[in-house]
Amino acid sequence: MKTAALLLLLALPLAAQEVGKTFETNGVTIWYEVRGAGAATPLIIVNGGPGFDHAYTHLGDPVWDRVAKTRRVVFYDQRGNGRSSELKPGQSCNLADQIADLDALRAQLGLEKFVLLGHSWGGYLVMAYAARHPQRVEKLIIVDSAAPKIGDTKFMFNDFFPDTTAKQEAFNFADTMGDKNATAEGLKLYLTMLFYSPEKRDAAMPRLVASDYHKAVNESVWNDLQRFDLNPELAKFRMPTLVVTGRYDLNVAPSVAWKIHQAIPGSQFVIFERSGHIPYYEEAEAFAKMLEGFL
Repeated sequence: MKTAALLLLLALPLAAQEVGKTFETNGVTIWYEVRGAGAATPLIIVNGGPGFDHAYTHLGDPVWDRVAKTRRVVFYDQRGNGRSSELKPGQSCNLADQIADLDALRAQLGLEKFVLLGHSWGGYLVMAYAARHPQRVEKLIIVDSAAPKIGDTKFMFNDFFPDTTAKQEAFNFADTMGDKNATAEGLKLYLTMLFYSPEKRDAAMPRLVASDYHKAVNESVWNDLQRFDLNPELAKFRMPTLVVTGRYDLNVAPSVAWKIHQAIPGSQFVIFERSGHIPYYEEAEAFAKMLEGFL
């Protein structure tokens, strides 16, 4: 499995308490869930991938539950993933579709404006959405995001885990040939490299190995992203923006987040010193305090 095309490819079994809704848009069914209430501007969380559902974001439930005390917190499954409908043969799944689906979710919720948080590939998607619909984004939160020009994303697994990546590469051929067991084993190795804390990693792994990866979605979106460069758009952002990274994020080097921060006028930049790719899980309390302060 080639890590160059992986931006947080993990998922968790859906929480038992999740009761979602669906709506139709652009030829697909989109599943979403709303937690909490309150008068504050709702927060929509956009997960990573591409090719996975939102379920892994529930590693951050202590954070989201705190936020949900004052506002609605919305999760959704991107087209072709999770409880949203599978892609039909030949059905489009590109960046424009993803932006349109997210805006359709906003309309479904009856929102004029909302707060947008994107993680990993989701960070790229929220930047693209903000470029297309800046008037809809009250505040923007970009967490361990891919680079605005996708080819500039720095993956550091080979530098820090040469032994693990060598094992992972052994599955490449079988994975390319459609061997689901090889795909699962490659993903499992990938997941082990996302964390700063071995204890946090070990606690998360039993849930993470239940991944439900949609390779066709990943490849369709990833290939489309090669056409774009969001860097010129970032200088136009005027909404309050928070850029976050884990100091030990080997999936997307912190230098990527730093450059995003430098490109967005007036943005805030926060590094979590004891986190890898998922700081809202590894440093939940500190992340919650930061997020509450920004919101």
